Formats: sequence, structure tokens, C-alpha cells
Amino acid sequence: MALSLVRMVRLALVGLVAFTSTVSALPAPPVHRSTVLAPDADPFYQPPAGFASEAPGTILSQRDITAAFFGLIPIDVEAYQLLYRTTAVNGSAIATVTTVFKPKNAKLDRFVSFATAYDSSATKCQPSYAYQLGAPQDSLIASVELLIIEIYLALGYTVASPDYEGPEAAFGPGRLAGMGVLDGIRAVGSFKTLGLDDNPMVVGMGYSGGAIATGWAASLQPKYASELNIKGWVQGGTPSNVTGTMYQLDNTAFSGLLPPAIAGLSKSTAYGAELAPFISKIMTADGQKILDSTLSECATSNLLAFFERSIFETSFQTMGEDFIFDPIVQSVLKQNSMATNKDETPTVPTFVYHATNDEVIPYADAEKMVNSWCDWGANVKFTTYASGGHATTEIIAILDVIDFVKDAFAGTTKSGCTENTELVSILNPIALGVQLEPILVKLVDALFNLGEQDSKVKSDPVGVLSTNL
Repeated sequence: MALSLVRMVRLALVGLVAFTSTVSALPAPPVHRSTVLAPDADPFYQPPAGFASEAPGTILSQRDITAAFFGLIPIDVEAYQLLYRTTAVNGSAIATVTTVFKPKNAKLDRFVSFATAYDSSATKCQPSYAYQLGAPQDSLIASVELLIIEIYLALGYTVASPDYEGPEAAFGPGRLAGMGVLDGIRAVGSFKTLGLDDNPMVVGMGYSGGAIATGWAASLQPKYASELNIKGWVQGGTPSNVTGTMYQLDNTAFSGLLPPAIAGLSKSTAYGAELAPFISKIMTADGQKILDSTLSECATSNLLAFFERSIFETSFQTMGEDFIFDPIVQSVLKQNSMATNKDETPTVPTFVYHATNDEVIPYADAEKMVNSWCDWGANVKFTTYASGGHATTEIIAILDVIDFVKDAFAGTTKSGCTENTELVSILNPIALGVQLEPILVKLVDALFNLGEQDSKVKSDPVGVLSTNL
């Protein structure tokens, strides 16, 4: 849901060759686009016969890849992709892919799990596809967040980024995404080629759509994957309450995120058995056309296609306002709202951050989630960013996130629940040293071009998109 991050694309491309040389990107022979297969056409994504009998997190296949910025400039790291067994909402076995980046100076006792906000129900938007040299860059958010991943690589962390929406790219179902993250961590921890220690330490993170996956991974981990050596979770701009997020997005510049979520929740790996027949019954011809288009388009196209429209329009679905109150819809929404069950509370230090003026995800819902977790004994640091909007906050918070990650690995986070408010709206380009200055300079430029509290995105979102695509 970090739509306005696309504003960073042009900025990241300006001077990118010089930037990548600073962080050790090496030239490589050009790769023709047609040599990189989309997930639906790539045999690697298909699990072998009998895979369902394997334990969740089992590696089913592996390969080396050449990772690249925006599909164009190779990154000088070891890069691998693992096909692994995970679990659908109904408990059946499915398989998905995680991409692993290992820097030359990798710390072998730990790694970072990074859930990117790809926010789409089209398989061509899977990050594992976007990360490959020669891949078309339809999933711009995943491409841009690779710049943030580079920070962790430069700090010596191996980073794994899973296709947590599963093989159908189901956007929205948090439980599916959470299990996808946890099983991806299992797979990476057992991947001997990396040379990691047995049962390595892990910190998981994600922002916006990526926080759906991370928040649910944190919630489910105590019961679903208790053996993992998780040291901390980081989630920002968290869509913790699906109903609240839906109402905030509806009939806005960001309403185009809702049809792919409806399509994602209706997929067979999610709630297709009960939800898909109902959705099919109430959709108008126009509504069905819009839902069908989300199966082949990434977030940017979806936003433009449903710009400032409402899912409650009778031109979209026939029930109008009553749609939200149908028992089937209510059941699905409830199952995908965080902090509603005490036994789904994170048990390791968790950093939650959110902008007061977040125009995409309601601040009040994140605050309510934190309060519930704290009442149930969780260890949560909750930071409110008083300046900035949805996209800018992911950038502004980077230094605090990095500090939390370091403390989580060191076991020095504060115990209990703490709250603080930050007023900062800029980044210090040399805050992390000369090595990382080029990355932070790009992010400072992004903050400037987004404007105060994402003002340029909010005032002319279509213009922002068209300028950067």
C-alpha cells in the first residue's frame, strides 16, 4: 500500500550508475528481457509431485539469480531463489518463492526478512520476478524498496524477501501472508549454501502492505513457528483493521487498492470457497471487469483504473452499502484484523511506527492494535511520527528502524511497552557513515520531492504517477 513510493523511481534512477558503484554493483553482460520468464511461465515456480507431504518451510527447489536494480543494473551480491512449501488459509499445502541476497561481509549468525509492499493480485508483480536482471519493472514498489534492502546488505545482513502472497498472488489475506513469511524464514535458515549458523537469529520487517505480512507473521509465530530464533519484528504503516483501512481508502486517490484486495481475498488459497461465489454473484459487469483486470496489473495501474471510485457504488456491485454487512464479508474481515485474539500476540520485541497524518492507513487502528497487544503482555515500542504522510514515514523512520534492528539482534531492546513521538521530517545523509551516504542522499531527495506530509501525492496523485512511469 506504499503507493506514493513510486515517486522515488525517477529519483533513484538519476545517477544510479554512480550510486551502485558505491555499494558494489558490478557490470554484467546485458540480459534480453525474454530470457527472464514470468512466474506463470517459469517452471521453477511449480512444486514437484508429492511436495504436500513435506513440512512447512521445506526447500523444494533452488537456483542462483543475478539480482538487479530496476531490472537493469546488477548488484554485486550472491543472490538465490528458493521454492518452499508453505500453507494456504485452509491448511492445504502450497509453494512460493523467497529471494535471498547475501553480501560479501555477511554476518553468519543472523539475517533479515524483508516483506516488500507489492500490493497486487497479479502473479507478474511477485517481487521474486522484479528482482531479476532483465525483468520488466511492473511492480515498481518492490523495485524501489530494493534500495532500502541495500542498506541492510551494506550493514552486513543477509536479506530474504518472500513472495508472501503465495503462488496465486493473493493480496489481502494476512494469515496467508504471515505463514508465507514464517515458512520463508524456515527455508532460508536451512539453506546450507549461505553458510549461516544453525538456527540463526532473525528480525522481520515490512511497511504498509508489507506490514500485513509482518504483523501477521509476528502474531502467528508463537503457535505456527515457535522454533524460529526470532529476535524482533518491525512493522510500519500497518493495515491492522481491514474494515477501517477499507473505509479510509474508499473513494480516494488510493481506492484502486481495494479491487485487488477483493480479488486476493477471493482466491482459492485464501477464502475462495466461501467468498468467491458471493463476490461473483453481486458484481456488475463493470465490477467484474475491474476485478478481472487486477489479475494482470500491478498496483500503479490498479490505482489509475479505480481512481476516486467507491466499492459501494451500485455500478460496481449490486448490494451498495449493505455489502460490508453481509455475514460472509464480515467473517473474512474479522479473520484478517490483527489483535483480536489474545493467543495471537507477538512474544518478541516489536517496533510499530505510524504517521499521525497517514492518508492511506488509519493511525487510530494501529494505536488500538498496539494497546491490545500491550494489554496482553507484548513488548512493543510504538513511535508516532507527527510529520510526514504514508510514503514519507517509511523513509523518515529508516534510522530508527536500523537502530531497533541492531538492538534486537543484540538483545538490548527495552522491556515492556513504550511510546514516543518524533517530529523529524529529514534524514541526515551521513548518519550511517560514508558507505551508506549515497543511499540516504537518494532518500533525502525522495522526501523533498514528495513534499511535506506527501502533499504532492495527495494534491495530484495521477500527475505524480504519470511523471514517474
